Amino acid sequence: MTITRFGTTPDGQAVHRLSLRAGDLRVALLDWGAILQDVRLEGIDWPLTAGSPDFAAYLGPLRWFGAIVGPVANRIGGARALIGGRLVRFEPNEGGTLLHSGAGGTHARLWQVVEATEARALLRLDLPDGCDGFPATRRIEAGVTLEPPAGLRLSLTARSDATTLMNLANHSYWTLDPEPGIAGQQLSVNAQGWLPTRAGLPVGEVAAAAGLFDLREARPLARDEVIDHNFCLADAPRALTAAATLTGRAGLRLDLSTTAPGLQVYSGREIDSGTFPGHHGRPYAPFDAIALEPQMWPDAPNHPGFPPITLNPGETFRQETLFTFSR
Repeated sequence: MTITRFGTTPDGQAVHRLSLRAGDLRVALLDWGAILQDVRLEGIDWPLTAGSPDFAAYLGPLRWFGAIVGPVANRIGGARALIGGRLVRFEPNEGGTLLHSGAGGTHARLWQVVEATEARALLRLDLPDGCDGFPATRRIEAGVTLEPPAGLRLSLTARSDATTLMNLANHSYWTLDPEPGIAGQQLSVNAQGWLPTRAGLPVGEVAAAAGLFDLREARPLARDEVIDHNFCLADAPRALTAAATLTGRAGLRLDLSTTAPGLQVYSGREIDSGTFPGHHGRPYAPFDAIALEPQMWPDAPNHPGFPPITLNPGETFRQETLFTFSR
């Protein structure tokens, strides 16, 4: 395992890149945002994740690429929520909505490297009470373990000293072919239902899998296919269970298992890295990659029937996801 300097934060702190290796996998992490920055498979000469060799990209158009987003991933409608019986208002960053906890979320902070070995890294982030509007002092940990021959296990935990909200998610974009682009890649999701939306927010009902949103059998993604929805895997966190499979046009396969009850599928309609190059050497454009984000259901505080995201003192938020690659 090697640690090298990757960039400098806006306030002058060093950002590091941790390089892990085990079996057929080589994985790079950043201590900024706990970003899964690069994933490579032995015998495959292209990257499996979208990212950039330029740290400045992660301060701008790639700010969520590969990051742990939170403390509440996805959207909170109206940028407000009842927490412990008190109405808390946040600074909206998507119209009147709070997306991924705002500009100072977990994606935009320097994490502490607690453990680093050849095949494992553990990163920690302490958030003070009131940070970005969320109550409580919180400790969040992200563990990445490589499991030969080609497995990547991501374990997320969080604890709090007061009632708060917690819904962490990894926001990696996957690119399984030599050239970016989701068209023709096969996707399946083991979900019986999904959440219809209005203006990006769930309307509150769970719709049965049908049409475009029935992915129980793998089907090829169409060019410019617009998906930005939560697929309902379960109505509560559960044991590690197979959730989705993505297969590239070249036959490379990603199997995703998770304990999370939801999987946000985002087909990358608004991807635009501007002038920053991606791992392939050119800027990213819309629909170049797809995000598969295990998480709790979005906008949960505004929908009492959704799995709750309240975290109380003495409790531990846990989420585990296993990414397995094969050819």
